[in-house]
Amino acid sequence: MNTPDEQVNMIIAAGATRVPVVACGPGWLVAEKPCGMSIHNDPGGDLCSLALAAVRAGRLPAVGHGLAAIHAAHRLDRDTSGLVLLAGDPKTLAGFGGQFAAQAVQKGYLALVHGRCSGPAEPPHWAVWDWPLTAAAAGRNDPVGKGKRVSCATRWRPMAYSSHYSLIECEPLTGRKHQIRRHAKLAGHPVVGDRRYGSARSLAYLRRHHDFNRLALHAHFLRIRIPGDGQPTRFQSGGLPEAMRLLLDTDR
Repeated sequence: MNTPDEQVNMIIAAGATRVPVVACGPGWLVAEKPCGMSIHNDPGGDLCSLALAAVRAGRLPAVGHGLAAIHAAHRLDRDTSGLVLLAGDPKTLAGFGGQFAAQAVQKGYLALVHGRCSGPAEPPHWAVWDWPLTAAAAGRNDPVGKGKRVSCATRWRPMAYSSHYSLIECEPLTGRKHQIRRHAKLAGHPVVGDRRYGSARSLAYLRRHHDFNRLALHAHFLRIRIPGDGQPTRFQSGGLPEAMRLLLDTDR
């Protein structure tokens, strides 16, 4: 496996688009997807297409050669940035998929949310949002959704504050669509820049006063067992995206 320290110059590039590769090995890689890029369904410009082109061009030799396709082992919304695990053969993909299905994978996110989102005063400072949600996505007026609700949980803890926003670390303990975004909305602290669950007024303010045009949600770490290893490996992104950091620093 290529470790993060060995991956400094490992970049999936297509024109002005540059996607860091955090780690890779035979038949798999972990890439840090930028906000606005689709994982698939955008042939030639989505993450899977760019990764396959890089492998076939020999820029990621640890992954292998002659792969027929590359697929994502899990979902990440177009507007969410951060780590995505990709697999290049059916057996590896099925192995990762089984771990996700068994809820044996740990995923951590960084999010900027509106308001002061205060957590517990005592260590380990984790709080839990546990509103039941429907399986399908919803909207700002009804984030719970229509139809049958199922139990779910998101644990979170505060990391930093500015005048109007909170930086939180959060981990979905279940896997409902838009779970973090819907739970944050129900808590009264919607994710900054959320076009689906946030308010049009806040979106306009962010564009006009901060030139901020993204969803402030970033998949920061992923803990999963890779083929051939007995224990899970934790992969971590390069940190808080620049646009999110600047908003937090300049909101005084």
